[in-house]
This record gives sequence, structure tokens and C-alpha cells, in this order.
Amino acid sequence: MKRTISICLLAAGAALVAIGCSKGQPASVLAKAVTVCLECIGIG
Repeated sequence: MKRTISICLLAAGAALVAIGCSKGQPASVLAKAVTVCLECIGIG
């Protein structure tokens, strides 16, 4: 039972990652992360 739930959650997570990648989300997240990091060290 536990193994089935784990496999289902893993498959759902992989599907959501694939959907996000197909929509171009990694570039958006990276741009926001760079902005936050630059603000934290006082450059941005």
C-alpha cells in the first residue's frame, strides 16, 4: 500500500514538472531567483 502511494506521488510530481517545463517556467523562476539574490547582497 505504501509503495503504491509513493509511486503515485512520484508520477504526479514528474507530470507537474513536465507541464511546468513545457510552459517555460524554469526561465521565469531563475530570473526571479537571480533578482532576489542580487537584492540580498545589495547589488540589485
